[in-house]
Amino acid sequence: MKKIDMHAHFFPRISQAQAAELDATQAPWLAVDASGETGQIMKGAQRFRPVYRALWDPQLRLLEMDRHGIDLQIICATPIMFGYEFPAGKTAAWAERINDMALEHCAANPARLKALAQVPLQDLDMACRVASQARASGHHGVQIGSHLGARDLDDEHLVQFLIHCANDNIPVLVHPWDMMTDGRMKKWMLPWLVAMPAETQLGILSLILSGAFERIPESLKICFAHGGGSFAFLLGRVENAWQCRDIVRADCPHPPSSYVRRFYVDSAVFDTGALRLLTEVMGADRIMLGSDYPFPLGEQEIGKLVLNSPWLDATDKQRINAGNAQEFFGVES
Repeated sequence: MKKIDMHAHFFPRISQAQAAELDATQAPWLAVDASGETGQIMKGAQRFRPVYRALWDPQLRLLEMDRHGIDLQIICATPIMFGYEFPAGKTAAWAERINDMALEHCAANPARLKALAQVPLQDLDMACRVASQARASGHHGVQIGSHLGARDLDDEHLVQFLIHCANDNIPVLVHPWDMMTDGRMKKWMLPWLVAMPAETQLGILSLILSGAFERIPESLKICFAHGGGSFAFLLGRVENAWQCRDIVRADCPHPPSSYVRRFYVDSAVFDTGALRLLTEVMGADRIMLGSDYPFPLGEQEIGKLVLNSPWLDATDKQRINAGNAQEFFGVES
């Protein structure tokens, strides 16, 4: 059975000097250990995350794809690389450099590696320009963060970017980042375990309840990472609120459940019961195999969850594992 992993990350060997061109104290770079096998994503002088060679070495990536039986993988930047907090002009130059590096990474095997671009989302004109240029240069879409500072996806600035992507046939992957926290989630990776799913649900609901989906063309291809976060489990709560409270219905003319046909999610939920619920809510034609590779919180045996779900028939498994991504991104495995 063919497998396309549409949610995988990379981080090129950006030096501290290169990062300083964006910002000397906060921009991310890669410190590779003497062994060459492991390293640290750095944020200025601070360690951010331990990583290993598959994140920057496409040859090891391809070997591990073979081990997992992955025919094709779509890579995108690690979200710390977005650069939304910096001056837009600098971020535009940074995004273009990262996008070039993504294509260089994929050049190790263009038939099996494809890339999503990043954009200077804080400036609408620049973001649209970089997105369209990246699409023309060989990227298969863009990855954006789930919010832009205090602005959620219903913000007019972000809605206009999504309209541009719809009109220019640019698929969009929305990835949670810069998770909400007031400092209480200090340990045990709680921002990743609690706030990250909430960020994703917030992005989805901001488009639904604001009425943004009424203005964005239905041609928009948009996918939310990590199984849509907590959306599937809490949709019943949202539906009940829409039925009972006029303030929830104020800008949303149709029941929230009716909008699941407007977006996709990936399969990175790690539990067969969660995948079953996700499939019941979204439908097998709206879920794509995504692993969050090569991070420890990603699926460790890519595609095993889908393949080992006996309540999915062979047709649905093939849709999730490859067919939906082929249509969404316009790729062949």
